[in-house]
Amino acid sequence: MPHRDLQAATCQRVNRRGCAHGLDRAPVPGHQAHMIILKIFRASEWEALQNAGETAGAPIDIADGYVHFSTAQQAGETAVKHFAGASDLYLLAVDAEKLGADLKWEVSRGDQRFPHLYRKLRLGDVLWAVPLPLVDGVHQFPAGLDEACA
Repeated sequence: MPHRDLQAATCQRVNRRGCAHGLDRAPVPGHQAHMIILKIFRASEWEALQNAGETAGAPIDIADGYVHFSTAQQAGETAVKHFAGASDLYLLAVDAEKLGADLKWEVSRGDQRFPHLYRKLRLGDVLWAVPLPLVDGVHQFPAGLDEACA
């Protein structure tokens, strides 16, 4: 997955947690406490969440009845599959543990387990949000994302 420096990205702090500093790490990727999961939103969806304080998600989330998330390892493929060519995207980070029992890990694309949130996503759930630029048709994910989210 193409990367750009997370520290150089324009990061919007949502909580009191830092942009990429101090993110908790899980010892084993998958479904561990303090694992950071990611949501890709169009700029209008991110703006709506900021204005309303909560959202049922993008149209696909509403249709499916849960908010779709990805791990850092899954986010690149998610961008290609669902957001090809989109240039107005934001990448949001959420601490999986903070979502509690409303977060379910379910088998989806390629027999991988994906995090699905069975309640509205609240603005207070979001640790940070950064623009996800499109350069030459490829979304540029922040460098160090795998390590920051593991």
